[in-house]
Amino acid sequence: SKNDALIHLLENSSLLTDCPPLGLETLKIDDFQLHASSMRHYGLGPHRGRLNIQVRSALLLQRASAPRLLLLRLAPSLSDWVSSYKVLLSNDSHSWVTLKNGSRDLIFSANREKEIPVLNLFPKPVVARYIRINPRSWYASGGICMRVEIMGCPMPDPNNYYRRRNEVTTTDNLDFRHHSYKEMRQLMKVVNEMCPNITRIYNIGKSYNGQKLYAIEISDNPGEHELGEPEFRYTAGSHGNEVLGRELLLLLMQFMCQEYLSRNTRIRRLVDETRIHLLPSVNPDGYEKACEAGSELSGWSLGRWSQDGLDIHHNFPDLNSVLWEAEARKWVPRKFHNHHVPIPDWYRSTNATVAVETRALVSWMEKIPFVLGGNLQGGELVVTFPFDRTRSVTALREATPTADDHVFRWLAFSYASTHRLMTHASRRVCHTDDFAKEDGTINGASWHTAAGSMNDFSYLHTNCFELSMFVGCDKFPHETELPEEWENNRESLLVFMEQVHRGIKGVVRDVQGKGLANAIIAVDGINHDIRTASDGDYWRLLNPGEYRVTVRAEGFSVSSKVCSVGYDIGASRCDFVLGRSNLSRIKEIMQKFNKQPISMRQRLRQRHLLDT
Repeated sequence: SKNDALIHLLENSSLLTDCPPLGLETLKIDDFQLHASSMRHYGLGPHRGRLNIQVRSALLLQRASAPRLLLLRLAPSLSDWVSSYKVLLSNDSHSWVTLKNGSRDLIFSANREKEIPVLNLFPKPVVARYIRINPRSWYASGGICMRVEIMGCPMPDPNNYYRRRNEVTTTDNLDFRHHSYKEMRQLMKVVNEMCPNITRIYNIGKSYNGQKLYAIEISDNPGEHELGEPEFRYTAGSHGNEVLGRELLLLLMQFMCQEYLSRNTRIRRLVDETRIHLLPSVNPDGYEKACEAGSELSGWSLGRWSQDGLDIHHNFPDLNSVLWEAEARKWVPRKFHNHHVPIPDWYRSTNATVAVETRALVSWMEKIPFVLGGNLQGGELVVTFPFDRTRSVTALREATPTADDHVFRWLAFSYASTHRLMTHASRRVCHTDDFAKEDGTINGASWHTAAGSMNDFSYLHTNCFELSMFVGCDKFPHETELPEEWENNRESLLVFMEQVHRGIKGVVRDVQGKGLANAIIAVDGINHDIRTASDGDYWRLLNPGEYRVTVRAEGFSVSSKVCSVGYDIGASRCDFVLGRSNLSRIKEIMQKFNKQPISMRQRLRQRHLLDT
């Protein structure tokens, strides 16, 4: 069709780069720069007419103004959408000129359904200070409703206060662009070649379409777990259309390599004392769908799911219900542990509805003793922490804290408070929820309940505390926005990684000095335990304070001590040495003598002596 040809022409031209979005979706255009000739009420006013903004009710927008432009694109909201419109331009907001096709007013075709954005190109470039969108027809069963983004090139204007105020620049020499799968792999290779002594590329499995899920490890001894060194992970792109997180991790690996080579003390300490894993694209199949449409046409959901239609982030086994049922039956802790909840057998069966990407993540999470993790998502500015599912099956949203709620709140705040915008009291909300009032953080179930999340699974099945960082209002920002988004998130990404060194750490050994794997580390007052890794080392995230810590291991005596956690970064050392328990010694002796009691063995020996 003519429209498809126009879109193809546009996407293969330099206009997308030269003429980025002016900022309706990214909020660079303020609410008071938007006006409407009429509205049902303020809640449905022109400030809601931003592309991809999520609303719970219909949006009414008849006329809007914005700065200079070249391109215009419209998208609908709910069941209301505009099917055609005119565009008028002005330099003083009083005298308006209608765009024409020859001598006739130009009528632009808009939406035919509510999901797919429609892009229209002006016949020739125009310069104006204001734009007015005048709907001509709309969905017969709905109302006049538009969500808009404007593609344009701002003209030089030293007196433009709004642009100067919103301008953010970066001094980091990084590759600020969107990367295809092949380009992502090449960039990771370049980083590995620049820093071969501290990086290693590996894959955790394949996507549905057979694309490898590449990760890069950053450590002073890549490829091996060092005794006492915590493991950290960042993942991104479980929703393939949430592209910003993917690019942030690609920027982060470049930045850490460069700064390590530049002998940045902070980065060197982080790399030398932590084993860091970055997995930038969990769902490369979904990313390709969104990327094919482009950052301005992918909409809100194209590419979100895996190739076989599953939401990878919420495709993990629901261990919450397993634990809560055990608690209700009073099986915890005698018959059922409060941690390392086992995966149900049905989930591991080949015919279970589980994405191959999810299976790869589960295997990865079980293989490496991660301590802390963050998954980067998009479409909001907030950090969420477990639990993500409400205890009440009927509640759509309800605070559902874990036993480590205070620790999770600190971890979430460490990211949000160092982000350039998340806790800014005067920032414009992305959609409807004002998370800045909650310090840019929220318990996941308080926002909306979701079973089988990666965060809940990680906490209940492994030692790893996992949080979700929603790093930007725009899921797929134009690449010209990437430098600013990097500046928004760079410090947060580093600060959150450093939190892996909070709490206590140590090694559990027997009296011969051998590390004891799978020993249980329990903290008084916190109904959630962790376990030692294969070499006997452990890490327990805790806020500052004094804690009585108890260690148990099968066949060994129980040991307890008080461990103190300070305010400075750096986990407190708290080692344990366990002696064999009396019961284990008895069992060992019984096994040596064919499981016969010692007294019986002695009687047999005495009878033998009498007979002889």
